[in-house]
Parts: sequence; structure tokens; C-alpha cells
Amino acid sequence: MQSIVGVAIILISVFGGFMLHGGKLAVIWEPIELIIIVGAAAGAIVLGNPGHVLKEMWLQLRKVMLRRKQGEEFQRQLLLLMYELLQTAAGGLKALDAHVEAPQESEMFRRYPLILEEPKLLHFIVNNFRLMAMGKINAHELEGVLEQEIEAIHEEMSQPARSLGKIGEAMPGFGILAAVLGIVMTMNVVADGAGTGEIAVRVGSAMVGTFIGIFFCYGVLDPISNMMKQLVGEELQALESVKVVLVTHVSGKPPLLAIDAGRRLVQLNIKPSFARLESWINAMQGAGDPDATPRRRAGDKRVEA
Repeated sequence: MQSIVGVAIILISVFGGFMLHGGKLAVIWEPIELIIIVGAAAGAIVLGNPGHVLKEMWLQLRKVMLRRKQGEEFQRQLLLLMYELLQTAAGGLKALDAHVEAPQESEMFRRYPLILEEPKLLHFIVNNFRLMAMGKINAHELEGVLEQEIEAIHEEMSQPARSLGKIGEAMPGFGILAAVLGIVMTMNVVADGAGTGEIAVRVGSAMVGTFIGIFFCYGVLDPISNMMKQLVGEELQALESVKVVLVTHVSGKPPLLAIDAGRRLVQLNIKPSFARLESWINAMQGAGDPDATPRRRAGDKRVEA
């Protein structure tokens, strides 16, 4: 809904203002200019980025257009999945093999479909549980490994937004390119003895190219690039949360305190309180065992939100 409102404000402000000045929309409808500018921009994106960046750009654009956000339900599923994995690991990390080796087939992971839909996050979770199962690793070593991995993921995920931002900055230049071509065509008709009226129409059509380039720069690509950066920030927050949970667990803290450490990194607008987190865990335990009663496990301490 917010995206629709934003698009409406832009369109009404720009084109509505143009019409209030007495302009006609048909005057600025120049499909040839549009083809030149958009085609040049698309070609520059393909030329300037490797295949994996283009694929990631397409995935991020889809999420931006669909407004897929990691809301409270996503955070609930992530925290509960991590809690279940830590509880299973308490019986020995080898007990996790059936889950982390084939998460798509694991009954545990299937209870959390929103996590299964995030391949980067899913791989980050299972790969690092495998790392913990391969041998003894202390909290400091694990934290260093995870920080390096998150930094590499951040660099890869940020590249599409940077590339799209650069193309956005180049759009006025592509608009000028289309306008110059239009002026060249105008000069040809001048040489053929065209009248003043036809020349004025052709010059006006050429200037539309400049308008299209500026409009796409500041009204389309720059906002989309900014939304992609925010999307990357949300996904990295989930990775940071998992990192903190794992490091806290390896340092010897009980599962509830490890999960609470990850909860504290959740965005403020969707961060659950500790009491709510505890209620989720108790509800999960009650669903798994009809005779179970919601309780705090031995060794877990009350932590304020």
C-alpha cells in the first residue's frame, strides 16, 4: 500500500502539475525516445554486471515490488527454529545431521516455511551448524568466522543496489543522448526546408528525452535502489541475529538466553519482548507435548526486554 501511495504522489505531482500548466500528456508520449533511453540503460546493466549479480538484482527487485518484508511472523519462525536446533544440539551436534543435511526434507524446518523461502539465510544456518558439528570451536573463533562470512554476503547482496544506483545516475545522460539524436533528426528536416511549426514540434519531442532521463533517475531508479538497500539491511539483520545466537550458545549459555541474545538485534518496530518470546517457546512446547505446561527451563534466567 505504501508503494502505491508513493507512486501515486510522484505521478500526480509531475504529470498533474504539467497538465495544470496547460500541457497535454500526448505531447510527452514519445515511445522512440523511451526505447532509446530504457534500452541503453538495460544494455548498460547487462554489460556492466556478471550473471550472478543480475540474478540477485532480479530477485531483489521482485521482493521490492511484492513488498516482502521480514515482519514479526518471520522473526517468530526464525527464533523458534534456532531454539529447536539448539535444543536438539543439546543431545549432541550429531543429532542435527538429519535436519541440516537436508533441510527441505526435515520435519523441523518444514514447520518454518518463511525460513525455507530464504536460501541465503537457510544456507547460513545449516552450514554453520555443520561447522559446529565438525569439531570443537570456541566462541571467539566462531564469531570471527561468522563475521567474515556475513561481510562477504553483505558485499555480494549490496552490489545490485549499487549497480542500479549508478545506472540511475546515468539516466540523465541517456536522456541527453536521446535528445541529441532528436536534434540531429530536426537538423535534417531543416535542411529539407521544413516549416517553423514542424521544427518546433521536433525540438520539443527531442527535449522529452531529457525529461524521461531525469524522471527515471530521481523518480524511479533512485527510490528502487534505496528500497533494495533497506531490503539487504533486513536480510543481514537476520544473519546477525543467527550469528549472535550461535556465538552465545557456544560460549555456554542455555538455549533461552542464546535466543534472547538474537532477539535483541531485531528491528525495534517488530522486536518481540522477552515475555512474548517466552510465550512462543512455551506454546511450541505445549503443541509438541499435550501434557507439557508452559514453564521456564532450569538454568534459564529472566531477561528484561
